[in-house]
Amino acid sequence: MFDLWDKIQQSLHLKSQRHFTGGIVHARQYKITAHQPIITCPVPDVLIHPIKQHIGEPCEPLVKVGDRVLRGQMIAKAQGYLSVPVHASTSGTVFKIEDHTIPHPSGMGLPSIFIKADGLDEVDESLHPLPNYRSVDAVELRERIRNAGIAGLGGAVFPTFIKLVHDHHNPVETVILNGIECEPWLTNDHQLMVEKAHEIISGMDIVLHLVEAKQGIIAIEDNTLDAVEVMQKALVDMGLTELIRVQVLPTKYPQGGEKQLIQAITGKEVPAGRLPLHVGVVSFNVGTSKAIYDAVCLGEALTERIITVSGDIVEKPANMVVRLGTSMRFLLSECGVADFDNLKIIHGGPMMGELMSSIDVPVVKASNGILAMQRQTIMQAHHEEEPCIRCGDCGDVCPAALIPNLLAKHCKEDQFERAEDYQLFDCIECGACSYVCPSHIPLVHYFRYGKGQVAQIQREKTFAEESRMRSDKRDARLAQELAEKEEKRRIAQEKKEARAKALAEQEAKKAAEEVDAPKTIENKPEETS
Repeated sequence: MFDLWDKIQQSLHLKSQRHFTGGIVHARQYKITAHQPIITCPVPDVLIHPIKQHIGEPCEPLVKVGDRVLRGQMIAKAQGYLSVPVHASTSGTVFKIEDHTIPHPSGMGLPSIFIKADGLDEVDESLHPLPNYRSVDAVELRERIRNAGIAGLGGAVFPTFIKLVHDHHNPVETVILNGIECEPWLTNDHQLMVEKAHEIISGMDIVLHLVEAKQGIIAIEDNTLDAVEVMQKALVDMGLTELIRVQVLPTKYPQGGEKQLIQAITGKEVPAGRLPLHVGVVSFNVGTSKAIYDAVCLGEALTERIITVSGDIVEKPANMVVRLGTSMRFLLSECGVADFDNLKIIHGGPMMGELMSSIDVPVVKASNGILAMQRQTIMQAHHEEEPCIRCGDCGDVCPAALIPNLLAKHCKEDQFERAEDYQLFDCIECGACSYVCPSHIPLVHYFRYGKGQVAQIQREKTFAEESRMRSDKRDARLAQELAEKEEKRRIAQEKKEARAKALAEQEAKKAAEEVDAPKTIENKPEETS
């Protein structure tokens, strides 16, 4: 391993000397699935597709009960700009559309499309391949990526096509491909780089073409040196070393965070409330890049993703290609889990993942890992909260340079305006502060609570403001209608008075004529005989 590292250092000279603010180094990484080849999970009998699997608006179903669908067929269309569609993961029949639990710690449900697989796995071929993508119009490529349902597969699930715009006011200079996998247990991105390097780099080249960036950087930590070697060799094979380079970073958590990675590579800090685009950078996960390649060069919609299935209760941990909509119970069964009564499921990694209330939730686009842990393990990881001792460790490790202990205090005491003053929404919820807290204070839980309450207050304010505006509009409408009625009454009255006046004048004239008529007869000369 040391020889390999020396070789890479001598050939690349790219190990970064920059660091992002804060962060921690895990004592143990628990990468028990490292170097395990990617295997394919069988297609289950039933696939469950929630209509919302990304940041943004939920989709609108395009199918009804009884419809037959094909793999890759769009079954729910995007609603609004911040949205991407959902596709069937195999061929089969839609047998119900109803609310079902989604991967969320609250156990909340969303409308979901249930598909009974027919075992044929027939493919919808409406998305034709575009291998010569550099000769294809950028608008068509962006629309292809959107119609393929691609959202960020690193966990954020932000609709990918929105990032792929060449903005003359904020030109992109650098595209960063995020190959950092700093969460303990997870190895899916690492293994994807080892096995699918050419496809990943092709996806990155598509991104560079779309945003017209000057350079691409593939960021990989120094605990995955085999991925560094494979990616560098692929760049040489594809003749892209002048445009794209590999940059090796020291292993540190949470280096995979977008802003932290940008700071570590470029030295630029993305200001609060701003986007990476505003400092000339866009970043993508390696899984997202592979999905872009599949959509453009192969004409395949996003119907599967690679997931690390691991944990202390999993008999056969693995990196697996899994169809979206697969039940976590089915997936764990394939990995040797038989007893579902004495386990807890973490969706994602142990640092930023969420504890599931059910094991019957489906795999979605945001699912990069599923950890099945013994209840005893989970219980041992939770300690009774003790008073803060003001040690300052949480502030030292915070990658967003916040003051977590004071921020948590304001959230705990429902002082949400003060919490916002302390940049509550700059927190990325990485869990580093909770990890190092000697008083075992669940700091991230308080931050999530605070964010939820602030969002609820904002919704209530928005609702109240909208209600006030509706009330004002109603009052204005009623006043307008009343004014219009009064105007109509006035006009009608004036017309009535005018008609009465005209009638009176006619009657007066007629009366005058009748008075004058006899005088005319009397004055008429007599006829002579």
